[in-house]
Amino acid sequence: MKKHILISLLSLCLLSACTPTPQAPKRVVLAYVTSWSTVMPNPEYLTHINYAFGHVTDSFNAVRIDSVERLQAIVTLKQQKPSLKILLSIGGWESGRFSEMAASEENRLAFAADCQRIVKEFDLDGIDIDWEYPTSGVAGISSSPDDKDNFTLLMRDIRAAIGTDKLLTLASDATGKFIDFAAIEPYVDFVNIMTYDINNPPYHHASLYRSEMTNGVSCVDAVEAHVKGGFPLNRLVLGIPFYGRGIEGIGFCNYRNIIQLQGYNHL
Repeated sequence: MKKHILISLLSLCLLSACTPTPQAPKRVVLAYVTSWSTVMPNPEYLTHINYAFGHVTDSFNAVRIDSVERLQAIVTLKQQKPSLKILLSIGGWESGRFSEMAASEENRLAFAADCQRIVKEFDLDGIDIDWEYPTSGVAGISSSPDDKDNFTLLMRDIRAAIGTDKLLTLASDATGKFIDFAAIEPYVDFVNIMTYDINNPPYHHASLYRSEMTNGVSCVDAVEAHVKGGFPLNRLVLGIPFYGRGIEGIGFCNYRNIIQLQGYNHL
């Protein structure tokens, strides 16, 4: 008998509806490009690249970049496509020190100023904040009940530092519960919703709608939560994975490998 495997899969990148801000095009097709990879994306398929990652320094008042050389190489892609927007994404899972930085006005302003320095030094188009998550220590990072309010102050201060001609974006948990979206709306160009890795197998990790294969939030639920929280629908970017997650020893699996799997039933 063939084994059964449940794979969560959607084969798009990050895609949004229209975004009316002057800095963002009508469509956003964005990819996170990591510091630990050597893969160079084809810029013809993208409007934006988020370079992952930068981090809050141990002094709580500046930015440390993973592999400066890799970031510089990614920036050269703009020579092939001048309209391509490249941002530094600061944070990521288990990347901490946000809470301490944002709680201090002195540290917050210094951090914002360093964001501006980096944008200018590396010829970037903006900053993406990937704090996972304000008020939550689930990733093993420090947190405080004041993080939600301090996150708003942080976005305000970064916007003031980098100016209105640069992009300021963020990655948001699918539930939308960690951020005051109505408060940050004046400072942010668009929000990237992490509608992937929402559930573990055998449940779908990026389901569009709720079903018997969804153990919690779906993509539709996530979008509705952000809109209800006060952020405009046409400035939300939906995160869609190019990979699946399975059981029976499969684990993480890229789409190109999923279609080659043998000995499993397609459900």
